[in-house]
Amino acid sequence: MKYSEALTYKKEALKKADESVLKSYHIIIVPADTEESAQYIEAFSKNPDDFNDNSCKKYCSNDEYEVVSFSKEDES
Repeated sequence: MKYSEALTYKKEALKKADESVLKSYHIIIVPADTEESAQYIEAFSKNPDDFNDNSCKKYCSNDEYEVVSFSKEDES
């Protein structure tokens, strides 16, 4: 999906998610390409506060995106 579609999808997912999901999982927009997505998630995971929704664009070569969720690391 295009970036604007992914942004809308993410906003809907955040609205529907309950608090426990929001506390335990990152819900982010990533490039649809598997290799680019892996690179982005790796960089994002190191310091999520440095990233916003637009950050995924510089990792994407074909303007195709998807919304994914993955468990947050233990921050204890």
